[in-house]
Amino acid sequence: MLEQWGQQGFVILPELLSHNDLAPAVAELGLMFPSAAGFHDGSDPRRSRFLDDEFDGIDNFPFTSTQVSLLAVHPKIVDLASSLLGTDDIRIYGAEAWAKYTGATSYDQDLHRDYLNHTVLVPSTEFRQVEMFVYLVDVPEELGPPHLLAREWTSHLPAVPNWFPRSGAGSDFVAPASPDLYTHEVSGAGPAGTVVAFETGTFHRGTELRRPGGARYSMHLNFRRATDDWALQKGWAAQSHLPAWYSFVDRASARQLGLFGFPPPGHPYWTPDTLAGMALRYPGLDLSPWKSASKAD
Repeated sequence: MLEQWGQQGFVILPELLSHNDLAPAVAELGLMFPSAAGFHDGSDPRRSRFLDDEFDGIDNFPFTSTQVSLLAVHPKIVDLASSLLGTDDIRIYGAEAWAKYTGATSYDQDLHRDYLNHTVLVPSTEFRQVEMFVYLVDVPEELGPPHLLAREWTSHLPAVPNWFPRSGAGSDFVAPASPDLYTHEVSGAGPAGTVVAFETGTFHRGTELRRPGGARYSMHLNFRRATDDWALQKGWAAQSHLPAWYSFVDRASARQLGLFGFPPPGHPYWTPDTLAGMALRYPGLDLSPWKSASKAD
């Protein structure tokens, strides 16, 4: 896996998450999105939200479903991110859940990299960032899996332009027509639980949903090394007084909370005063990991 990651810039891991791993989150998808039937027969009043733009189907962390929030930092996901980044000291810097429906809008994209809204710098093969698509349901070719390009076809391309369409004259960030690149695409199609992990410098694109009555539910997760402060999308504090955040924190482990910047047990931040304050802010959080380490020190 690591060799493929280093050479190609992505790995496709079918069923990394098992049915049992997915089941609690899948059971709560209705809290966030219409079912396929509810969307296509018009019985779900939320249907209109998804009709204008491909990105209208995105919910941002923390999610209405606590189980979906917990799945975003499942131990198997975190272990994978740590392995690909080469360290256990990592942060999650973005998490989205995404629903797509056949015919709702166009999901077909030009080949591109995501770095323009993932870092204030440019992609680096030495300081990598990991993006993941996590499939909550089966995503065969007719339900719009991402397509990706291995680094061998793109390593010669500069940081700008960033989009490489099949046709067109091009502009500052858009290349002239580049149809040859599309002949080298690799499909990320896979069963539920598949994880497609790729670098921010990896060219990829979304594809169209073609199955009649189809729906696709997935997550898009982003991880970086803790020290790489230039890799970011948003600060979690902006979401940290939402009811869904408190519900997530009450259920998360110390390791999972560390991904969002909670200092680890034993860190100097944890004093009697801060522990008392955390007990007031998060009365449902088990503070024993931090209290035990504090006493040990």
